[in-house]
Amino acid sequence: MTKLFISDLQGKEEFESIFLVKLITTMEDKSGKRYFNIILADASGDLESRLWQYSPEVEAAIVKNTFVRVRGKLNFYQGRRQCIVAQIAKVSETEVNVDDFIMKSAGDPERMYQRLLVIIDGLSDVYIRDLLRNIVTDGEIARRLKVWQAGKTIHHAYRSGLLEHILSCTELALSLSAHYRVNPNYVVAGCILHDLCKIYELTDGVTVEYTEEGKLVGHLVKGLELVDRFSYKIRNFPHYLKLHLKHILLSHHGEYAYGSPKIPQTSEAYLVHLIDLMDSKMGSLEQIRRSDSTTGHWSGFVKHLDRIVYKSELPFYPEYVDDEGHGDEHREAKRSDAAPKSAAREPSDQGPRASAKGQPDPKTSLGKMLGNFKVDS
Repeated sequence: MTKLFISDLQGKEEFESIFLVKLITTMEDKSGKRYFNIILADASGDLESRLWQYSPEVEAAIVKNTFVRVRGKLNFYQGRRQCIVAQIAKVSETEVNVDDFIMKSAGDPERMYQRLLVIIDGLSDVYIRDLLRNIVTDGEIARRLKVWQAGKTIHHAYRSGLLEHILSCTELALSLSAHYRVNPNYVVAGCILHDLCKIYELTDGVTVEYTEEGKLVGHLVKGLELVDRFSYKIRNFPHYLKLHLKHILLSHHGEYAYGSPKIPQTSEAYLVHLIDLMDSKMGSLEQIRRSDSTTGHWSGFVKHLDRIVYKSELPFYPEYVDDEGHGDEHREAKRSDAAPKSAAREPSDQGPRASAKGQPDPKTSLGKMLGNFKVDS
């Protein structure tokens, strides 16, 4: 059976395909009748689902992170896509192509990795350059860096998302360090190292979970251990240089309330925090715009951002609108609907995205409305 991706499902159609169970819980309606709330997933996104007929056999057999064959119908509820499940059955992992269920970065991992090495080699501080080079070219670290997610569910939570996030932050470090006249060596180092130890904090694979190290220690402390481990191999590595690198890593969450054991106390540390915050939030917004299943311009409520998000491109006018209303059609930058397995745009130097016609504005322009308006003198 050909895999049907969630992003390909059309309204009100019946379908049958294999999905990953991201969540399954037993619920009760107002009358006390039990049913199953299910979130199905594949490489293209998630799908909220309901199985209204409760079954103890289903409750025993179908658990989180199992593959299932589903026959159902796509419905819409409160503007969101929802699957009404008619049949569900567990399938073996040997029956599926695992890559169909792993969301991936649109950026090529090897290309992103090589770009990171070029930036490192361009640094002017010899100790920071050697430290970063030694860390990033370590065999096991390099292997994981090219594959790992940056987060479990929220930002850059897809294969190679960590490398994408680190490279994006590092590119910003170069430009913003120059703009704010701070030492780029420290800012680049902070952007490369701040989340690198997510490779120890998270697992890899179809379903990503926190490791024992992640639960007990975390990537901030692991980052300090990494700096110590590799700096000891560099002769006469300056003590105060290492101290400031550690401060950047300890303070990159920015606030005590967000789990930061220290708050940024140097310009370089504060800039690393702001770059990380900006890139993670913009990554979250991009993912919402790509994967949110709510119909129309607006997303559903996004809990971790505490808001709904406008998903469409903003109006764009390359030409003036005349008094007769000609040209009163706004242009929208065409959003590329990536293949189901792509999760984010590849870093590019090609500039703004191309423009294409979008939805028309109201046809009556202000000039036309006021054309016959007179003021009594």
